Amino acid sequence: MSDHRLVELLGRPGPWTCAYVDGPGALPQPEEDALRRSVRDRLTQAGAPAEDAAAIESALEDRNGLPSPSARVVLARDGEIELDEGFVGARIGPERVGHGPVPSLLPLLRHLSANTRYLVVETSRDGADIRLETSGHGRSDDKTEIEGDTVDITKVQAGGMAHARYHRYAENVWKHNQDDVASAVSALIREQHPAFVAVSGDVRARQLLGEALTDTERALVVEVDAHTRADGADSTELDAALAEAIAERTSAAIGDVRDRAAADSGSGGAEGIADVVAALQQARVDTLLLDARMLGDEQTLLALDGPPWVAADESERLGSTVLAEVSAAEALARAAVLTDARVLVEEDEPIADDAPRDDRPARQPLAALRWADDVGAGDQS
Repeated sequence: MSDHRLVELLGRPGPWTCAYVDGPGALPQPEEDALRRSVRDRLTQAGAPAEDAAAIESALEDRNGLPSPSARVVLARDGEIELDEGFVGARIGPERVGHGPVPSLLPLLRHLSANTRYLVVETSRDGADIRLETSGHGRSDDKTEIEGDTVDITKVQAGGMAHARYHRYAENVWKHNQDDVASAVSALIREQHPAFVAVSGDVRARQLLGEALTDTERALVVEVDAHTRADGADSTELDAALAEAIAERTSAAIGDVRDRAAADSGSGGAEGIADVVAALQQARVDTLLLDARMLGDEQTLLALDGPPWVAADESERLGSTVLAEVSAAEALARAAVLTDARVLVEEDEPIADDAPRDDRPARQPLAALRWADDVGAGDQS
């Protein structure tokens, strides 16, 4: 989902009806129907208009093509569906249904925060299959098939001078094919700016492809030692490598926010609700980092209908109207989106359902700023 689309959605007046629930599963149809009715009933109990609850129940009937498990975020207003997003993988946190003056964004932002765009190149000596993917989408954003030369592509045991000649010829064909693959990969890197490029397939084809890429492009490559382009190939190793690479990029993005916020003795960042609110009110926040545990925090802020979008109390609203008193995490995230800041949510839930959860308070919100506050530097001069 584009940032522009989300900002446009937030500009529409409420009230809003929101549901964050599991996507369609493998239960018998009567049980799936009962789950949807339960969502509708809980929405009605939360104060949602009957037409909003019915619209969301109807939207959930669409299985949307995602494998199970999946998660679903649906927002309705005036009986119409305004947003319906599905994500591959289990829900992050509990189900949430509600109705109020502003839409609940954090379930959506938790999934979008982890989204990573990347290329998958499954190559062989006669070409390659290239896919542009975004994690969580469950489908390819773009697919390209490179069909190379297949004439005399196999090295033969001809003997003598003919043997060497055939080998050289076959090697040249493989190289030419991988040059074509590299050209397609280079173009996608320039146009789409993927976080990484996962390359699997035939060993020699991978080597030749690597040689055809530039140093900068090779730095993006995550090599997977599996020939996944072969008929009936197992994708387990590729899937595991993709999951690991995505997790590493997410962790690196969070580390980058912390480093930028700590730069120049902390002048490059804001930490704590009061300081982050002040930075958001000045539209200085480039990236907002929220601890997922903030979602259960009882502290609240005011959501406003115009700049500065968020306030600790009415004295800070600068002529804008207070829409609602909402959780601090929701208010900060909403203001960040409306001021064109990126929102990252740091997850630390245990992987296994029965694993212990660290007993600690939520970390304070942290922001990397677009420009540093140089007041302190002026005072020191």
